[in-house]
Amino acid sequence: MSNIRIELIEAALTRAHLSIDYSICVGFHKQYEFCEQFILADESLTEEEKTEAIRENNKSYDRDKIIYNSGTRRICENCNQKCLATLYCEYCVRNYLKYNFSNWTSGNNVIDNLIKNCQTETLIPSRIIEWIPYNNLESIKYLTKGGFSEIYTAEWIDGRYIEWDSKVQQLVRYGTLNVILKELKNFENASQSWFEEAKSHLTLSNKMSEIVQCFGLTKNPSNGNYLLVMSKYNMNLREYLQQNHNKLTWNERIRITFEIIDALYYIHKENSIHRDLHSGNILYLQYEDFWRISDLGFCGPADKPSTSIYGNLPYIAPEVIIGRGYTFKSDIYSIAMLMWEISFGQPPFMNYEDDCILAFNIIDGIRPKIISEIPSKYKSLMEQCWDANPLKRPDPDTLLKKIREIKTYYQNNPNELPQLIAKVDKEKIDINKEQKAFYISRSYDFTISSNASNLSKSSNQYIPISSNDNDSKESPRLSKKLKIENVDVQNDYEEEFMQRRSNIGTNDEVQNNLILHSEQDKSEILDDES
Repeated sequence: MSNIRIELIEAALTRAHLSIDYSICVGFHKQYEFCEQFILADESLTEEEKTEAIRENNKSYDRDKIIYNSGTRRICENCNQKCLATLYCEYCVRNYLKYNFSNWTSGNNVIDNLIKNCQTETLIPSRIIEWIPYNNLESIKYLTKGGFSEIYTAEWIDGRYIEWDSKVQQLVRYGTLNVILKELKNFENASQSWFEEAKSHLTLSNKMSEIVQCFGLTKNPSNGNYLLVMSKYNMNLREYLQQNHNKLTWNERIRITFEIIDALYYIHKENSIHRDLHSGNILYLQYEDFWRISDLGFCGPADKPSTSIYGNLPYIAPEVIIGRGYTFKSDIYSIAMLMWEISFGQPPFMNYEDDCILAFNIIDGIRPKIISEIPSKYKSLMEQCWDANPLKRPDPDTLLKKIREIKTYYQNNPNELPQLIAKVDKEKIDINKEQKAFYISRSYDFTISSNASNLSKSSNQYIPISSNDNDSKESPRLSKKLKIENVDVQNDYEEEFMQRRSNIGTNDEVQNNLILHSEQDKSEILDDES
């Protein structure tokens, strides 16, 4: 292994997956077969590296066979169960973990049960949720502060599990591993629904390589706070764009967008909603050259009210702001904001400093201004995703299909891409301390009065977001202290949206012409002539 270049293997695996033609390789069996052939033909790898790359490919293949319960089964020579995995036996791994339940405890029965439930659903040895004793962590250093948590770096002495040793019938650890610790405050007041969501998302993160891996939980004995132990990445998307915006080609931007949408597709496929998508929790691992979504299921404080709005305001969909709850479509609105940010190298709505003004303008149909030419197909998809009417936004399947088609189209037709991307002065996109606070996820307590239907009537009175004058002006419907009343949802709202809305009031009615049902031309991109 000493001569194997891990970073080249990871890059080759990424290239293989990005090269899949899904119209030909239908089904994951054919897709993994394609990746194996792609690796064998890769001249940048030595024969030893090809063997290791195929082994890594087979690990993921084993995981997907178990997830989809599809593939040729074999009889495990140890437990005699019919297993799907070839590099290990999923039943032996789970039994090993169950056997060790008595060897650890967090001191909290709810936490113990959460971890045990995750372990009994383990799919692959390298993605297992654990209770990690705090004394197994060293070199703990403060890194930064998130919306409701402090973030630390640390070294995990033993490191995560990486594989199953069938000869000795036990899991093998990686060794010392650099990790991120994310503090969970008010954990003792967490609701049952939070624990259910946490379990769902911990399990999901262990299924998917597109999600930033959470290794487990630990507890700081000095203050009693629990912490998530997570993979450490090089940087987030916001930092990456600030450093590399003027270097990126359009095909590279489209690829980043594709990888984010691909990850979100699998989250939605598991019937989960992210709720807090923004460029601060899209993370990049340089040696893999791959983007992953983080903070799944752990956005906001553990004791947040079920009715609260939590997130990063420039990325929050208008229907969420007025109290209609989070849905698949609200995540897709956030994708549009990310597409805009990937295009122009800066977070959306940078000129706004007042949450209340921005919230009302988003509801009014204000969207970030397109400040230079972008690929037409990409632009069209972005505008569909930020449509004021959630029903007009693409569903997860359509979104993935379209971005995949766009990626392939511009790879094959590079002459149709804009030749020059607007250069952005790095000093102009460096976010100062006050702006950083604006782009941290937090809880909002907006309230829209019962005359919310009036919002749609002036949604065509655009405020040019590039104008500094307008940034300081107050909306005519805006009061300094907003108190937002819950609003009723139309009876004909889509079933998925109805099922997921939370605590919607029944006393106040919203007319059918609310901004959510406005025409697309009321959500046009602003220009200086507006």
